[in-house]
Amino acid sequence: MARLGAAVNIITSDGPGGRSGLTASAVCSVTDDPPTLLICINRNSDNNAAFRRNGVVCINTLAHDHEELSRLFAGSAVMEDRFAAGAWTTLETGAPVLEGAAVSFDCRIKEASEVGTHTVFFCEVEAIAVGPLTEGLIYFGRAYHRIAGATN
Repeated sequence: MARLGAAVNIITSDGPGGRSGLTASAVCSVTDDPPTLLICINRNSDNNAAFRRNGVVCINTLAHDHEELSRLFAGSAVMEDRFAAGAWTTLETGAPVLEGAAVSFDCRIKEASEVGTHTVFFCEVEAIAVGPLTEGLIYFGRAYHRIAGATN
């Protein structure tokens, strides 16, 4: 899987299960109508339980200058420290939206399926925040890489 390059995302949630967030590259578009994305989260992750309880997530696709924030959300830092490192707002669902992200998809979880060690969450988009067109951040070969944005 290390050879399957992917955009880097910080997936966040807030609600009865508490504020939570993690770094993930297992994110994929499912359908345009209704606009739906999927995310894959390890079942042993504390975030998995919080996402289920909250029923909402925001998929924040990172720009190149978010690499350190990505590392923080991927590590073992306490949740409060993770969120203290970024600037956050909210849209429709109340899930934290990262200011300056390439794009943020504010979603309600509509369905979840267990596959191997992970839960696949199907998330219907309720609102979108589009950030500046800049270099993106991908993860490939167990390393971060910048990817150029469109020039037009």
